[in-house]
Amino acid sequence: MLRLKGTKNASARIIVFAALVALVASASVLSFDAQAKQKKKKGQPTTGRIEVSTQPGGYPVLIDDRPAGETTDYVRAIELEPGQHKVEILFPNNTRWTQTFNIIEGRKFCIALNYRPTTINVPAVPVSPCPYPVNVTAPSTVNDGDIVTFTADVGYTGPSALNYTWTVSPPAARIMSGAGTPTITVDSSGLGNRRVTAILIVDDGSGDRSCRQMSQAVTGVNGLPSITPPKRFDEFPSIAFDDDKARLDNLAIELQNNPGGQGYIIAYSGRRSRAGEADRMGARAVEYLVSQRGLSRSRLVVVNGGYRDSNTFELWLVPQGAEAPRPTPTAAGPEPARKSRRD
Repeated sequence: MLRLKGTKNASARIIVFAALVALVASASVLSFDAQAKQKKKKGQPTTGRIEVSTQPGGYPVLIDDRPAGETTDYVRAIELEPGQHKVEILFPNNTRWTQTFNIIEGRKFCIALNYRPTTINVPAVPVSPCPYPVNVTAPSTVNDGDIVTFTADVGYTGPSALNYTWTVSPPAARIMSGAGTPTITVDSSGLGNRRVTAILIVDDGSGDRSCRQMSQAVTGVNGLPSITPPKRFDEFPSIAFDDDKARLDNLAIELQNNPGGQGYIIAYSGRRSRAGEADRMGARAVEYLVSQRGLSRSRLVVVNGGYRDSNTFELWLVPQGAEAPRPTPTAAGPEPARKSRRD
């Protein structure tokens, strides 16, 4: 008997059994008595015999569908009544050797069987890599203006190159880089208090629906923090410095009550003032606030605002992060000096 032993891969293993090689000496019927040609004598056997051996031994034997022990690797004799008898030997994997013998008294049949396994390697059937897992990840939240990174983890094991198709929403969201790859970056500018959704479709170009996979991720965009605009605290003409100090005192108190704020002093020179008057006004105001009112110099910003009709101060309180105030001059420049007339 030939058995084909498969590989370790169960899907690629096929067991094929060849026909048992039986050596049945049915043609040479032997007589139990050396004087077979003589007439029957008293005490001559009334049964026939089969002699069975297998290589290897240990296989079940059935005679007329009834168990009759097991085979051995040496000759085993079984006595049978004359007449037809069905002999079966059961080999592994439901393989049976079956033969019907016409038993004759005083004669025997010799059976020798070899059970030999043979291996045939059958190519494994290719296994489709589809479907396969796709997972897109991204930060849960970002701030307005941040760059959002969406990354795909694809568990594809096939030989084909994959196609990556990204779609982002809302329409104002813009892919900055990575289109056609597993990772993209998206600009979130102007998307405060909204969500950015990135949808990825991956396919291997085969057209097989199971090889077309989709995944998505969502990132929330926080709105920009509200910033208090700069506040013009005071505006007055600079006539006498003692009067200016009273106004500057109020600015100092306001800055002390708002530790995160910054004081802006915009000085305007009058059209008829001497050159550099705005710079002198600003420097004198800062020196007073630092030396007399105890403010840190880093909290004060002095701006030469240009010209107005007369010397003027603008005092501003600017919250942290707010845009700085802009000067608002009202005169183009100093008034030219008048020439004296001669009689």
